[in-house]
Amino acid sequence: MSGAEELHPEEGLGKVYDARLMRRLLGYLRPHRRMSVLAVALILVSAVLQLVGPLSLAIGIDLFIAPDQSEKLSAPVAWVQAHLPAGFDPIHGILAVAGVYLGALLLTFGVLYLQGYVMQLMGQYIMFDLRQEVFARLQRLPVSYFDRNPIGRLVTRVTTDVAALNELFTAGLVSIFGDVMLLAGIVGVLFWLNWKLALVAFSILPLLLALTLWFKVRARQRYRQVRVRIARINSFLQEHITGMSVVQLFNREEPAFGEFRAINEDHRQSNVEAIFYYAVYYPMVELITTTGIALLIWYGGGEVIHGVLSLGALIAFLQYARQFYQPLADLSEKYNILQGAMASSERIFALLDKPVEISSPADAYRPETVRGEVEFDDVRFAYKADEPVLRGISFHLQPGETLAVVGHTGAGKSTLANLLLRFYDVGSGAIRLDGVDVRQWDLERLRGAIAMVLQDVFLFSGTIGENIGLGEARIDPERLRWAAGEVRALEFIEKLPKGFDAPVRERGAGLSVGQKQLIAFARALAFDPRILILDEATSSIDTETEQLIQRALDRLLEGRTSIVIAHRLSTIQKADRILVLHKGEVREHGTHQELLALRGIYHKLYMLQYRDQEVAV
Repeated sequence: MSGAEELHPEEGLGKVYDARLMRRLLGYLRPHRRMSVLAVALILVSAVLQLVGPLSLAIGIDLFIAPDQSEKLSAPVAWVQAHLPAGFDPIHGILAVAGVYLGALLLTFGVLYLQGYVMQLMGQYIMFDLRQEVFARLQRLPVSYFDRNPIGRLVTRVTTDVAALNELFTAGLVSIFGDVMLLAGIVGVLFWLNWKLALVAFSILPLLLALTLWFKVRARQRYRQVRVRIARINSFLQEHITGMSVVQLFNREEPAFGEFRAINEDHRQSNVEAIFYYAVYYPMVELITTTGIALLIWYGGGEVIHGVLSLGALIAFLQYARQFYQPLADLSEKYNILQGAMASSERIFALLDKPVEISSPADAYRPETVRGEVEFDDVRFAYKADEPVLRGISFHLQPGETLAVVGHTGAGKSTLANLLLRFYDVGSGAIRLDGVDVRQWDLERLRGAIAMVLQDVFLFSGTIGENIGLGEARIDPERLRWAAGEVRALEFIEKLPKGFDAPVRERGAGLSVGQKQLIAFARALAFDPRILILDEATSSIDTETEQLIQRALDRLLEGRTSIVIAHRLSTIQKADRILVLHKGEVREHGTHQELLALRGIYHKLYMLQYRDQEVAV
């Protein structure tokens, strides 16, 4: 492995705060504005309730427990005393204060519970909306986008990145806003009680903020390293678990384990370095805040002794100071949440803002019936600008005709199918279906008229029947059986314990390559396409299975416009015409017998395969 640290998008940290991104994120609150307003109201109520306890304690001590200190009462306590009825029993006062204190605690518990529930509920709704939007965008992006972006990275967008935003809404923003409200309330009450003692309480803030800034800078670097290395672990695991059969086949277990150990060691070391800063930060925070408490006791105690400050006010100050210092001590965690959310939102919005390059035009052509006439008119195409794949391809298929396409690997055969389906758009020239440029067609109608069977069959987790019908309502059980029977798949399906309800594991694990391709044939036939594309569809099937499929294909291709891309020339001899591609150009064009008579590329390919078959026999 290279030692260079190449950052993927999900490994970068981005800005700690981006106003543009935050405004866009807050836009997701609009559909849930009632819940958000309720959450803000609950935050304000909880902030007020958390101020009640220490203040009521000061009132209880100064008015009912130590009334001899009445000459130095703080402003709020003096205000309460002024409104007490004459001859008020101190015992009743203590009970009243205790009741207020207990009631405030119970109400705070209830409000915080409701606040947490509302925020978590709102976060789930926002995550639901975001994931729906991201997945909808992924479905509309062209195939070329997935060629350039690893699947694991895209899955991260829908899972990890969205979860980071949920944490921002349910913990980060709420916590920050709630802390700001509580801090503002505490500052106001402290200055109301005694402004000199309030300044003493705030005297440690420069030290606390300086420590937090030091931690932020140092921990950021280590946090980035941890992200880079965990991304490498994930990438290595995904690659090697997927290719475990190759690892075991070539006895690469020990070298692979050595590589993983090195990556894992880097990750461990980065975490150890990060732990150092956390181990320093939190004890130092505790030391500084404890110093603040000690200063309050020293200065405030002296004020109490000299008769300038009441005992109740000092005790309230100590409680408020604890409440004030705690949110400041937690700034580092809030910083990480905000930073991670900004980075995740930037990646999500980059995906959502990705333009949909291939879409249906405003006045899309959407006919009720499709005849199946296909025309390629001087089509040129390149996946990369300086590497042309197709160079002026032209041919015309009448409805019901079968065209076979052959050629060496890389000649551009599969590209023809991708362009007809508009997975990509042509560089120049035109592709027409029923005389209309495919770029003018409604995409859903265009692709609904075409079925394609690939060499590498993809099956979804579910059942055999679900993989054939793909949830299409018009494909009922009778049609499933008919389609499976036509392609000779019914025999092996009925032998399964649950038949069409037999479970299919991820990517069809447990089924043979031939069985998976038979299911793909049944899927294509069940949708009754007007145009059928077979892209190396029989290349991985054994000779016996191929003979079964070939008899089914004779009926399947009948009456349909078909493009058959194949290496096995034995499967295409009955095609109406055969197109021979070489380096992106049409070199030969004709029937099987005509091409053999030319003694050109097709004749060489045929003789090579025939000789290989002779040797195999």
